[in-house]
Amino acid sequence: MTRRVTQLVLAALVLHLLLIQPNHPAAMTWQALIVFPLELPVILLGLIALPQAGWGRVLRGALVAVLMAIAILKAADFAMFTALGRGFNPVADLSLIKAGLRLATGAIGPVLTLGAGLAALVAVACVGWALWWASGVWARIAAPPMLARGMAAASVLFAGVATAEIGHAMGRWDLPLSPPGAAFTARMGLERIGMARATLADLRAFEAAAANDPYAARETLLRGIDRDVLIVFVESYGRTSLDTPLYAETHRATLTEAEARLGALGLEMRSGLLSAPTRGGQSWLSHATFANGLWIADQTSYAAALASNRRSLFHIASDAGFRTAAVMPQITLDWPESARMGFETVLAARDLGYAGLPFNWVTMPDQFTFAALDRLLRDGRDERPLFAQLALGSSHAPWVPVPELVSWDDIGNGRIFDEMAQSGDPPDVVWRDRDRVRDQYRQAVDYALSVVFDYAARHAADPPLIFVVGDHQAAGFVALDDRPDVPVHVIGPEALVTAAADWGWTEGLIPGEGVEVRSMAGMRDMILDAYSRPAGLGGDS
Repeated sequence: MTRRVTQLVLAALVLHLLLIQPNHPAAMTWQALIVFPLELPVILLGLIALPQAGWGRVLRGALVAVLMAIAILKAADFAMFTALGRGFNPVADLSLIKAGLRLATGAIGPVLTLGAGLAALVAVACVGWALWWASGVWARIAAPPMLARGMAAASVLFAGVATAEIGHAMGRWDLPLSPPGAAFTARMGLERIGMARATLADLRAFEAAAANDPYAARETLLRGIDRDVLIVFVESYGRTSLDTPLYAETHRATLTEAEARLGALGLEMRSGLLSAPTRGGQSWLSHATFANGLWIADQTSYAAALASNRRSLFHIASDAGFRTAAVMPQITLDWPESARMGFETVLAARDLGYAGLPFNWVTMPDQFTFAALDRLLRDGRDERPLFAQLALGSSHAPWVPVPELVSWDDIGNGRIFDEMAQSGDPPDVVWRDRDRVRDQYRQAVDYALSVVFDYAARHAADPPLIFVVGDHQAAGFVALDDRPDVPVHVIGPEALVTAAADWGWTEGLIPGEGVEVRSMAGMRDMILDAYSRPAGLGGDS
C-alpha cells in the first residue's frame, strides 16, 4: 500500500511539474512551485474514470501527446523570449530552428551544439516516458462504475472552474471572485490555437496590403538623387546604445566624435529612431521591412512579401537608373529568394574575396566588407549610380573576438586580420559570464560604428547618401532594454540630407530625446516622398 501511495504521489508530482513549467525567464521563481494548476484534478480524476483498455488507452495516449506538445511549446517560448523578446509562433517560426543551430554552432562550437541537440532529444523522450508512466499509475486505479462516474463528473466540474479561470485571465469576462489557482497550461494551448488562426488571418491582410501599393504606378521615383546610395544595416545596433549606461558612455562618445569629424568635412547628418519588427535576431525581417514598406515580423509574412508583386526600394531604384546590389558577408549558403528582391548584383561571403580567418560565426570584419564594396562596386567602371544594401556582421553574436581598425590601404585580401581573429578567449569561455558577453557586445558595436563613420569620412570629398540603420536590439539579457527601437542616421551632402527635414529627425548623429519613433515599415515611402522630386538637383518630378 505504501509503495502504491508513493507511486501515486510521484506520478501526480510529474504532472504538476509539467503543468507549472514556465514559458518565460521571468516566471522562473520559487513561487511558481506553489501554484496549484487547475488542470491537475481534471487530468487525475479523468484518468481514474477512463477504462484501462480499449478507447481509454487511446485517450490516455492523446492526453500524453497534447501535454508533450504544450511542454515543447513552453520550452520554445522560453528560448524565444530569451533570444528574441517574444513568444514562439508555431505557424511562422519553425524555420528558425535551423538558424538557431547555425548561431549556436558559431557561439559554442559544433561539438557542444550537437551535444545540446542530442540532450534536448533525450530530454523530450524522457518527459514523454515520464508522462506515460505517470498517467498509467493513475489510470490503473480500479474504481467501481458508480465511483468512476462520480470521478468523471468531478473532472467536468474542475474543467468548468479551469475554463472560468482561462476566460478571466484572457480578459473574456470579469469575475467578482477569481477562481483559486491557475490554468496556465490550458490557456497557453488555447492561445497558441488562437495565434495560429490570427497568423493566417494576418497573412491574408498582409497579402492585400502588399498588392495595394500607392507608388506602383509612379514612374519618376528616386529621380531626386544624383549619386550612390548605401543602406547600411549595423547588426544588433539598438536604442540601448543611446540609453543604457553600460553602452551609452562608449557609443555616445563615438557618435559625438564622428559627428564633429564628419561635420568638419562638410557632411550633413540627421538622426532618428525606428521601431524594428524583431529583436535579438532575424535581421532579414528588418531588411525586408525597410525595403518593402510593409511590417514583416515573421517568416510567414516574409515569404508572402517575396511571393507578391510588391516593388521594393531596389526594384524602384533599378527603374530609376541605378545599379542595385546587396553586399551580404554573412550569407554563406545559397540565397535563391534574392532574385525576387530587386538586386541586380548579390555579393555573398564567397564573392567578396576575403582570404583571412573568420571571427568565429562572423565571416569577415566590417572594414573588409566596405573595402570590398569599393573594390567590386564603386570602382568607377559603371557610370550608373549604385543603390546598395550592406548587412554588416562584426557586431553579430558571439561578439568574440572584436577586430580593430587598420589602414584602408593595407587591407588587401584580409590576411591582416588573422592575428585579431585568433586573439582572446573563445566564445565558449566568454559566454559563461554574462558580464563578459555584454562587454564584448559593447566593443563590437563600437567597432562597427567606427568603421561606418570612418568610411563616410574617407569618401567625404564625393560622398554617397548613406542610411545607417540598426537592424534590431540585441537579445534582452544583453541589451538590457526591451524596446524594439533602433537608431537611424542619414549622412551625405547638405542638399540631400536637408531633403529629409520633414521627417522630424535631429541634426547630427544623436537622436534628440523627444524625437518620434517611426515604424521601420515607413522608411521606403519616406525615402520615395523625399527623393522623388528634383529639390534643386535636376531630374524629373
